[in-house]
Amino acid sequence: MGFDFGERRIGVATGNVSIGLAAPLTTIHAASNVDRLAAIAKLFNEWQPDQFVVGQPRHADDQPHKIAHLAKKFGNRLQENFKRPVVYVDETLSSTEASRQLVERGITGREQKDKLDAFAAAVILQSWLNEYAVQAQGDTNHAA
Repeated sequence: MGFDFGERRIGVATGNVSIGLAAPLTTIHAASNVDRLAAIAKLFNEWQPDQFVVGQPRHADDQPHKIAHLAKKFGNRLQENFKRPVVYVDETLSSTEASRQLVERGITGREQKDKLDAFAAAVILQSWLNEYAVQAQGDTNHAA
């Protein structure tokens, strides 16, 4: 399960390591951490993910974004509450890519607002799945 963390919204995506694909799931609109975790708990119970992938924001000059610390705290809460490992993925340009994917589907302008975060979460998760596949391929090639 992948997340695009934001102070106002959290995009959520699901993915499958076996087929190597991520898909947008939903956007959580909750102000308090209690409400956020309750919404995530419902998704967790439904999807039963093995781990979480959280986008880690960075500036173009490779400096941490002001939200980076909050994203890390969010990941720590996920790990504490759901007892699953959390990995962090650079989310640079994930929203740009998500917007491009929405435009390809004919969704533009204000119509993107409700979908953008979930699509960004899918971009983040897909990035991790792609890296996972490369690592798995490398492990297979070096197997005895």
